This record gives sequence, structure tokens and C-alpha cells, in this order.
Amino acid sequence: MNKRLGNIFKGDKVIWMVFFFLCLISIVEVFSASSELTYKGGNYLAPIIKHILILGVGILLMVVTLNIKCRYFKIGTFPLLLISFLTLIWVYFAGQSTNDAQRWISILGIQFQPSEFAKGAMVLATAQILSAMQTDTGADRHAMPYILSVGVFIIPLIGAENLSTAALLCVVLFFMMVIGRVPGQQLGKLIGAVVLLITGVVTLVMVLGTDIKEQSPENNLTEQVAQTGGQSEGKRSSGVLHRFDTWKSRIDKFLDNKEVAPEDVDLDKDGQVAHANIAIATSNVIGKGPGNSVERDFLSQAFSDFIYAIIIEETGIVGAAFVAMLYIILLFRTSRIASRCENNFPAFLAMGLALLLVTQALFNMCVAVGLAPVTGQPLPLVSKGGTSSVINCVYIGAILSVSRSAKRAATIRNESPKPLAAEA
Repeated sequence: MNKRLGNIFKGDKVIWMVFFFLCLISIVEVFSASSELTYKGGNYLAPIIKHILILGVGILLMVVTLNIKCRYFKIGTFPLLLISFLTLIWVYFAGQSTNDAQRWISILGIQFQPSEFAKGAMVLATAQILSAMQTDTGADRHAMPYILSVGVFIIPLIGAENLSTAALLCVVLFFMMVIGRVPGQQLGKLIGAVVLLITGVVTLVMVLGTDIKEQSPENNLTEQVAQTGGQSEGKRSSGVLHRFDTWKSRIDKFLDNKEVAPEDVDLDKDGQVAHANIAIATSNVIGKGPGNSVERDFLSQAFSDFIYAIIIEETGIVGAAFVAMLYIILLFRTSRIASRCENNFPAFLAMGLALLLVTQALFNMCVAVGLAPVTGQPLPLVSKGGTSSVINCVYIGAILSVSRSAKRAATIRNESPKPLAAEA
């Protein structure tokens, strides 16, 4: 029996335990936070059954992935980049719209987000470039231009409809280049160029965008533009600038530091942020207990973008700290696995995927507690989701695959005969 379990649960046991706890928390909290879906569907078990089935598919693909040897991941780099580029073009022109952003495409009745595939493809390509161009003194000076050349075909397409995802991906790629020992002078120039780019984009958003306040607490995600008689309120940007309105609204709201008395809070305009704050404030440190959330009935994305606020409301500071610690453990454990790798490619790949998961998780938590502007980033492996949940499971599978090869390499080194001491 133990041998059978060992054949299934291969790889680093700490990563497995982190994954197990995150899935367990996900099932409990999604079941608790899905009251809105239960009301709409008329079946209180349907949302959680669907979520468990999606996690089951993700776990199946994770087991398949962890049984693939690391060197074979390189074969999928170009096909994944090509698929990502084509599907991102597809979703831009013919995607299904959510929250005024076309992020989904449907194939054979199955919806998925191409940006989720594209993130993994960029990390895979970056790991391969950095590993192939390592020298005794660090990465070759041509490594960064190659990475930027690949990114220019993928990242702008993601950013056009999902700016926060593109920004987080850029942060991950930058950290990968730091780990890959890209020359500091090049990294400094890149930082300067990015600061200028961000300044230019923010300026364009503030000048060309129109701050349209959200009008209904039932809006999906945040800042969804209210519609009146088929016409949007205020002046709307069009064409490639159609997301500027949403971005400007989020920036204005985040920068608005004006003190608002509790009785003056507009729960229609600022519904999600306000109810997230109420959920945190009413947790009373120890929480209300799993399943006892009140604000889940008012937060339209309680099961997704703001699930961390529900976790705090139900489990208090201890539960919130435990969830955050799981992601930190994932990152540090992966770094230990990477340090044991004999080759650069699996080490860079594992660190890139771990950074992808952890940076998104930390950003989601910051949004939930009001330390970052609201975006549509779910909490990896915890929030209810389709494509993101499955792909995140595949990422964990790839990290486990790397841990298997690193463990074998360490075992071989430990079992190799030690050289005889020189005779006196």
C-alpha cells in the first residue's frame, strides 16, 4: 500500500503537503463563499461539486506532469509559445467578454483563458534562455535581449486585456533574470526603461480614460461599467483604449485617501472594497468559524478575487497567517530544491513557476486587505476557477518533477565513493 502511494505522490513531500492544505482550504472556503452562486443556481451543492471536479482534473494533470522528466519540458517551449500567441490574438478579436475585457475563448464548449497558458510558456522560455546562455561569470549579455524579444510577442497581448497579469508576469521574469545572474548594468537599464514606460502608460490612462464608477454591488469583479438603457454612463473610450476607463477608475479609487465615515460609505459604488473591509473588521481576531461568514452574501466575488477576506472573516488572523505562510513555504522549499539541481534549466524553471504562484498570491492578499489597487487576480489554488486552477496544478506538477530529478542527483552525489586520503 505504501509503495502504491509512493508511486503516486512522487517528488518533494513538503510541496505535496502545501498543495494538500491549499486544496483543503479551497474546498472549505469556496463552499462557504459560494452563496451567490447557490442562490442563482438553486442548488447549494452544484458550485462546490464543480470546483472539486476541476481540482480533480488539475490533480490528474499534475500527476501526469510530475512524471515527465525535466529535459522533455524544453520540447514544449516553442509549441506553447506559438499556441499562446495565436490564442491571445484570437481572444483579442473574438474572445468572450467579462468585466469589459475579452479574456475567454471557447473550444468545444470549454472556456479557458489564454493568458494562463501564456504565463507558463514565458517562464518556460525564460528558463531555457537563461540556462542555455550561462557562463562562469553569469548570464551572457545577449540573454536579456532574447528574453525581451520573446516577451514582446506575448506580454503586450496579455496586457491589452489583463494589465495586472502582464505586470505580475514581468515582475516574475525580472526576478528570474536576477536569479539567472543577468548583468546588473542591463537590469538597471531595464528598470529605468520600465519606469518610463509605466509613467507614459499611466499618463495616457489619466488623460484619455474616463473614471466611470461602479453602480451595482452585483457587478462581477470590480469597476464594471454600469449600463443604462444599453448606453454607458459618461464618455467611454473605444477601440484599443477601451480598458483605459477601468484602469483610471481603479487608480483614482486607490489614490483617494479621503477619510470617509462608516455611515457615508456608498455600498453601491464601493461594494466589494467596503464589504471586504467589513469582513476583516468583524473577524474579531479569532474569526467567526468556517461557514459562518456574513459578507459572502454581499461580496460578488467572495469565492474568487476576495476569498482571502472571507478566510480572514472566518478563521481570523491565525488562518490568514497560515495561508500566507503556506505560499512562503512553497517559495523557500522550491528554492532549496533548485539549489540541489545539477543543471540550470530545472532550477530556473522551478523558481520561475514558484515565483509566478507566490507573487500572484501575495498581490491577491494585498488587494483583499486594501494595500493594493483592486484587480482581477484570484488566489492561486484556493479561489474558485477553471483554467487558472488546472494550470496552477500543472505548475505544481512541474515543480515536483524538478524535485524528483534534484533528489536523484543528490542521492547519486551522496552514494558516490569518496576519494582515498593521500598517504603521508
